[in-house]
Amino acid sequence: MNHRRAVVTMILVTLMWSIAGIVTRHLEAARSFEVTFWRSAFTVLALALLLPWLRGPAVLMRSLRAGGRTLWLSGVCWCVMFTAFMVAITLTTVANVLVTMAIAPLLTALIARLVLGHRLAARTWAAIVVAGIGIAWMYALEVSTADPRHLIGTVVALAVPLAAAINWAVIQHTRHAADVDLLPAVLIGALLSALITLPFALPFAASAHDLGLLALLGVVQLAVPCLMSVAAARHLSAPEASLLALLEVLFGVAWAWWGAGETPALHVLGGGALVLVALAGNEALALRGRSGRASP
Repeated sequence: MNHRRAVVTMILVTLMWSIAGIVTRHLEAARSFEVTFWRSAFTVLALALLLPWLRGPAVLMRSLRAGGRTLWLSGVCWCVMFTAFMVAITLTTVANVLVTMAIAPLLTALIARLVLGHRLAARTWAAIVVAGIGIAWMYALEVSTADPRHLIGTVVALAVPLAAAINWAVIQHTRHAADVDLLPAVLIGALLSALITLPFALPFAASAHDLGLLALLGVVQLAVPCLMSVAAARHLSAPEASLLALLEVLFGVAWAWWGAGETPALHVLGGGALVLVALAGNEALALRGRSGRASP
């Protein structure tokens, strides 16, 4: 996979990720932790078939045994993302969750600076400040809302970009290590998520209709695109992969607006717009700088 294919792959990944909100809004009886459990369980089943096909049973088992701390750290990150996202989306609106996730590129840049030693340009620090204002705007009005569930859901959603930022840094750290295979980390994350949420999911209330939709999420929205994202991220920088993942915000809000009638609140759109403008401006200046260096 070259860089261009990696970018196209990440765009397809975000489109598949973005259907979670609209599909969840059409569930009949399943709620909160049960939704999370079934989606993670179906992901485990899908990966149990996909990974041996991609890697071979012997190679997969050897990777799981020899993966070490890096593999398990990535697996824990996937677990946090899988669990926190679905819990948050059952507590608040799709827009609130996705806009909160929009801070992932800035968190990724900060973690890459601290862990990988990447220097942050002045434009990146400026983007962090502007995006921080956007998030503060959104959160300040969420605190004053009459329904505390929205605030709780938005706070839970914060775990998703934090775990994603750590995960992108882990994947980039191993991008030149041919003997480290992080695809099984997705399986570890899904398995941990299912085990953690199972006690809270009982007794089950999901209908056959719900199970069909949750199976769709487990396979099409999670298992397949997560494997694709791991493969693509090895050919992208951590901030670049995280920035491309922001397309999920645009796609997801549009799906929920169109298919579930969830009109985003003004302060969510305003705060989210500040975050996206900060990120887009940061990347535009970076691209201009790279073009300027290439011209001579």
